[in-house]
Amino acid sequence: MIRSKTSIRVASLAAAAALLAACGGGSGDASATGAATAAAPTGEPIVIGAPFAQSGPAGIADHKDCWNGTDLAIEEINNAGGVNGRPLELSVTDIDILTPEGITAAFQKLAAEKVSAIQSAFVIIPPPALDAAAAYGAPYMSGDTNIDAIKLAQADAVKYGNYFTDPAETYYGSGFVTFLTQLSDSGSWTPSNNKVDIIRGDTAYNKNIADATEAAIAASGGKWELGQIIDITAGTKDWGPVIAKLQANPAGAIMVDHWIGAELASFSQQFAGDPVADSLVYLQYGPSQPEFLQIAGAAAEGFVWGTVIGVGNTSDQDKAFRAAYQAKFGVDDVSMGMVYTGWCYDTVNVLANAWKNVDPADFAAVNEYIKANPYDGVTGHLDFSNQSVPIYPTVESDPAKGVTHYFYQVQGGRHTTIAPDGDAEAAFVKPAWMQ
Repeated sequence: MIRSKTSIRVASLAAAAALLAACGGGSGDASATGAATAAAPTGEPIVIGAPFAQSGPAGIADHKDCWNGTDLAIEEINNAGGVNGRPLELSVTDIDILTPEGITAAFQKLAAEKVSAIQSAFVIIPPPALDAAAAYGAPYMSGDTNIDAIKLAQADAVKYGNYFTDPAETYYGSGFVTFLTQLSDSGSWTPSNNKVDIIRGDTAYNKNIADATEAAIAASGGKWELGQIIDITAGTKDWGPVIAKLQANPAGAIMVDHWIGAELASFSQQFAGDPVADSLVYLQYGPSQPEFLQIAGAAAEGFVWGTVIGVGNTSDQDKAFRAAYQAKFGVDDVSMGMVYTGWCYDTVNVLANAWKNVDPADFAAVNEYIKANPYDGVTGHLDFSNQSVPIYPTVESDPAKGVTHYFYQVQGGRHTTIAPDGDAEAAFVKPAWMQ
């Protein structure tokens, strides 16, 4: 992330990277993940409660990324002396993110433990989580990416004033159309036509993204035209019928509005074997999950994808975070998660920053401090004054005023940042089916 402001964490991460290079530190080595010179914290622990999916039917990969990012932040903070001499601890409970009952039970369990905050990657049905967290009062840090949850919280800021979350999923739609326009106008890509096809998943999340994409196309003044919308269901394994529909009336660009990494890997394999010639193909979010590259293999080459919160690879802060994370968890650029690793790392630091200045037991004061004091982290500028952070460049023109909406392309077997311009590692490259 390129920005004009620099957070305190940059120095810590840079030190971590330097220590790693000098010492060859590996997983579990304190020197590899942050400053280890401060006295160990000995005060009463400040506990973060984490409802992380471990055994349920969905969310395990993303929640594990969040767990890892949370662990790294806690380790660094404790290595630096904790928060006013108090160590941070993590209490994890399993959660079924697909049912109201499972969500409520997990949140109430953590509330009964009297944790000082709740850290969550996301739940599929946000209202039960918001209600349970509101009843408890502690700050609830979330990556729900959900416009309906944001509207619910903003409609009753008194009740839901402890809910802090990332940008809405609707920015995937508007941001994608903006990306197409910028890529086309720059001359980096000449579309075969101005039609945009949408393969739409079966969740409300996917419908919101598709609706936002349609709205952005309609607002483009004829620059883009909506092609066909092809509905799919979760669990799709045979993509042949979908690809046949795409081939029957080829569009210049194709959005696959679906978030499950393994299923997008299957699509990539089948599409690469029987592609729609000259179509730019965008896969929404799912390639961020490590299993996408692991399953798709060479077939992933050339596909474009994006995320409204993510980890870049151009600034010193980006590189230092990657070095520390990869050393601790034994991963690389291929096997590292690209979204909740950074987001959950950042939200722990948001909490720690508040707790350094406000009593962790005073939930109302902590929530107000978080709203009033933005934090510059790995994913960008986290300003929770409106509960959901602003996004760059779709809304904010200054990268120092929002989290970054990244676009990547698989190049040489790894996720390579191609937009926004200031964060790009490389230019867009035509995949084999567009040559």
